[in-house]
Amino acid sequence: MRISQRRAVLGAAAVLTMSLAACGATQEATGPEVPGSDDGVAAAPEPDEVLESDQADAHAAPSPGQPFYVDAGSTPLQWAEENDSDPRAEAIRTEIAGTPMARWLGNWTESHGDSAEELTSAAHQQGQLPIMVAYNISGRDACGGHSGGGAGSPEAYSAWISELAGGIGERPALVVLEPDALGDYECMSDSQVAEREGMLIGAIGEFAERAPNTWTYLDAGNPGWVEPELMAERLDAAGLEGAHGFSLNVSNYRSTEDNTAYGQEINAVLEEQYGYTKPFVIDTSRNGQGPDDADWCNPAGQQIGEPSQWGDAAEMLLWIKTPGESDGDCGVGEGSAAGDFLPDVAYDLVHGP
Repeated sequence: MRISQRRAVLGAAAVLTMSLAACGATQEATGPEVPGSDDGVAAAPEPDEVLESDQADAHAAPSPGQPFYVDAGSTPLQWAEENDSDPRAEAIRTEIAGTPMARWLGNWTESHGDSAEELTSAAHQQGQLPIMVAYNISGRDACGGHSGGGAGSPEAYSAWISELAGGIGERPALVVLEPDALGDYECMSDSQVAEREGMLIGAIGEFAERAPNTWTYLDAGNPGWVEPELMAERLDAAGLEGAHGFSLNVSNYRSTEDNTAYGQEINAVLEEQYGYTKPFVIDTSRNGQGPDDADWCNPAGQQIGEPSQWGDAAEMLLWIKTPGESDGDCGVGEGSAAGDFLPDVAYDLVHGP
């Protein structure tokens, strides 16, 4: 997959008072205050609407309406602080770095268990929910290639997941599990598919055991990639029933409306064929324009979408991909590698076409 190869962040997180690509806010750090929208997404409640017991109890699952955590170690904030005199820095700091977004953890992340522990502990101190992405499956991005690699073997992946889940422990968290892993089948053999499904089933089980208050979302690609009937089949085969839900549009640009319809179609198949449904989340970090025909790899003319918030039809809208991080050596990111932070691209995403 063509997504962020983020530097490990081990610095202590602080409360801010400012505001991969799939193939195929000024505000307090307690979360953005956003209006409702026409597509059925509800505004996040004010922080005082969250029960004190939820803020104080590290041994509780995520609470609906709980504010999301703004990661003080995000790449956009690091860039803005290091380039304070740059004319683009203020817009990137306030409009991107001040919005809750996911921290990506993968084979580039040193001490990922410690990183997970630091992030979830800092979020817990604020009574907030951290967002993470686990992106290290063996054979990652098998077909696309821009973010190829991952753990060296299924056994290495299992050990990596165990350490990550152990770092989270009993603190509440949201984890998006292996973006693109279920869409990236077209170049894989049957045995490779079975091996991948086994790794995902194992990862879901590991989070359930070692991080019981983590809501895990198995990634389901986007509406332009795999038909909902086939994606439902792949989700079930990869252990979705044991996860909290599934994720859509990670590192892509498709509209919230189209992703909502796709998620509902997947759930209709899951209910009919497998007897259950699951909540889903949508990556809105770069879908402010939402063209259905945009290329997945650093297309021009895009814009940031609605900030992370609790939803209605979708359980949550989340900034999963970091705006400004390259999808790979392509489009407006030509000459970059997947995960490179491109300030021009970030600035253009703030202002749109």
